[in-house]
Amino acid sequence: MSNPVRWGIMGTGGIAGAFATDLKLTDSGTVVAVGSRSQASADRFADAIGIERRHASYEDLAADPDVDAVYVATPHPLHHPNALLALRAGKPVLVEKPFTMNAGEARELVKVARDNNVFLMEAMWTRFLPGIRHVRELIGGIGDVVTVTADHGQWFAEDAEHRLFAPALGGGALLDLGVYVVSFASMVLGAPSKIVSMVDPAFTGVDGQTSMILGYGSGAQAVLTCTLRAKSPTRAAIVGTDGRIEIDGPFYAPATVTLTPRDGEPTVFESVHEGSGLRHEADEVALRLAAGDTESPLMPLDETISIMETMDTVLAQA
Repeated sequence: MSNPVRWGIMGTGGIAGAFATDLKLTDSGTVVAVGSRSQASADRFADAIGIERRHASYEDLAADPDVDAVYVATPHPLHHPNALLALRAGKPVLVEKPFTMNAGEARELVKVARDNNVFLMEAMWTRFLPGIRHVRELIGGIGDVVTVTADHGQWFAEDAEHRLFAPALGGGALLDLGVYVVSFASMVLGAPSKIVSMVDPAFTGVDGQTSMILGYGSGAQAVLTCTLRAKSPTRAAIVGTDGRIEIDGPFYAPATVTLTPRDGEPTVFESVHEGSGLRHEADEVALRLAAGDTESPLMPLDETISIMETMDTVLAQA
């Protein structure tokens, strides 16, 4: 692009590093600054990635005049306050998923963005991958969608200090892993009209395993699971009256998608993506900013709120 987006990153964890590294695969943007809660952490990250500007506070990053857009990659509970900092500074913001800790926080971020006419988007990176874009195109050829299934399970050693088990860090299977399956069902079927869930807690009290059945006005259903206790197949399927789409694991970064008509032979589609797959969401932000848009039609803000509302309801049922 003639005017690449100059990104500032809030946070210095693994996902922040992956985003910064993936930006090197595209010409849509570049990382120019990083902000952390300590100078030492900002310096370590900046030295590793090769960033000149490093800030010892999130406030300083948000105020940096050389930053065009902010990527919020801090722990879940900080997404809301960190995004507010950037939005109130007039910076377009990409917020790592889960967008916030709950729907109330999500609604406030969206209101501030809209009131100030500033771009805002959830960093559900899988939405922007070529393979998932192709899945969306294939859905139109399978008739009325009847069932969506998806699972996301990873094994983690029980460690009270690990962020996935720590309540103070927004731990639990649903917010970290389940957001993928809920967002996938939302992409296909929209907001559910009925939610039934079963949650089993981990040893720290966060949800260790969660299963959901979502019902829709059309009669369609989504059956979704997530767990911290075992590595699951992480596959997904979209079943329609005229055929089905099956996505091999991990479904959120698909390499193989199979389309099987009701009366016909399956067709297998292969896809690849560079790096960790995060460059595509950065490209989307750059595209929307160049067009003067304040949100993305691929990950609309109202849908992000709806996804948070679904997860709120699931956890409330626990």
